[in-house]
Amino acid sequence: MKILILNGPNLNLLGVREPGIYGSCSFDSYLPLLRERYPAVDIEYRQSNIEGELINIMQETGFSYDGIILNAGAYTHTSIALHDCIRSLKCPVIEVHISNVHSREEFRRHSYISPVCKGVICGFGLDSYRLALEALLC
Repeated sequence: MKILILNGPNLNLLGVREPGIYGSCSFDSYLPLLRERYPAVDIEYRQSNIEGELINIMQETGFSYDGIILNAGAYTHTSIALHDCIRSLKCPVIEVHISNVHSREEFRRHSYISPVCKGVICGFGLDSYRLALEALLC
């Protein structure tokens, strides 16, 4: 099984960016733990702060991978382009958020990508990615 984890804007700063919300662990230190827990799954990881790059990456993988775990960051709440891209892919996409977006600012409570994703997982810290992977394995 081949899964892409794709993080959007500012998620390259995990571990230093607002640790009270996003925790103090970087994604680079979390990823080896995830790979160790799921040795039979080929987990690729990419991150971009640029909306068009996120779309290019999903178009490159969305027809040959078994699933995409997407944390689109702030683009979740603004991007019709990501919505349209996800809608065109063959593989399922799971929307992930580290924080509980529903307990935060009002603008974070609307997602343009949720309607075209297989599911949404939020509020469990970095463990949200593991839960998304579990959902794709079912």
